[in-house]
Amino acid sequence: MALELWETLKEAIPVYTGLSPATFFTVTALFFAVYYVISGLFGSSDHHPRPREYEQPPPPPVQLGEISEDELKQYDGSDPQKPLLMAIKGQIYDVSQSRMFYGPGGPYALFAGKDASRALAKMSFEEKDLTGDISGLGPFEREALQDWEYKFMSKYVKVGTIKSVPVTDGAPTGEHAESTDRDVAKPAEDVPSESAPVVTEETPAGADAAKE
Repeated sequence: MALELWETLKEAIPVYTGLSPATFFTVTALFFAVYYVISGLFGSSDHHPRPREYEQPPPPPVQLGEISEDELKQYDGSDPQKPLLMAIKGQIYDVSQSRMFYGPGGPYALFAGKDASRALAKMSFEEKDLTGDISGLGPFEREALQDWEYKFMSKYVKVGTIKSVPVTDGAPTGEHAESTDRDVAKPAEDVPSESAPVVTEETPAGADAAKE
C-alpha cells in the first residue's frame, strides 16, 4: 500500500510542478529551512525562552531560646518578615523553607506557630488537638509522633524550646506557706500546763501548804 502511494506521488509531482521528485523535495526542504531562520530573526520575542525566576531563599534561622506558647503564635506565617516556626514535644523548629506546606494557604498551615505534637500523632486537624499535651496517646500514635520528630530533626533547624509550666501539686506557696510554718513553730503560750497548779481567788496559794 505504501509502495503504491509512493509510485503515485512520483508520477504526480512532475505533472503538477514540472520538477523531478528529488528536485521537488530539495526545494521544499530549503523553503522550510529559510522560513525557520527568518522567523527566528524577526519573530516575536515572546517565543524566546525566559530565564527561570528563582525564589529568594529564606533568611538563616535565628535562635530564640526559651519562649512561651503565646510568643510562638507570632511566628505562624501571617507576618512574612518573621520566620515560620512550629514545635514538636516542646522543641521549636524553623520550617520557613517549607512555607508552601506550613505557610498561609498550605495544607498544614494550622500547625504553624503552635506545638502540634498531639495533632501530628493522631493526624488530626481538629482545634482541640493542636496542643503539646501527649498524655493518653496509644503506642501507634506515639510511634507516629516519633517519626515526625525524627523528620523535623533531620530536615529543619531547632531554634528554641517552649517554656514549661511548673506544677505545684497543691503544695502551699508564698505567704500562706510561711504563715503555716510560723504557726507550727509557735509554742502554745496560752495553754496552761497540766502539772502546774491552778491558782484562783477562792483558793489561796498557801492553803495546800498549811494542810501538809
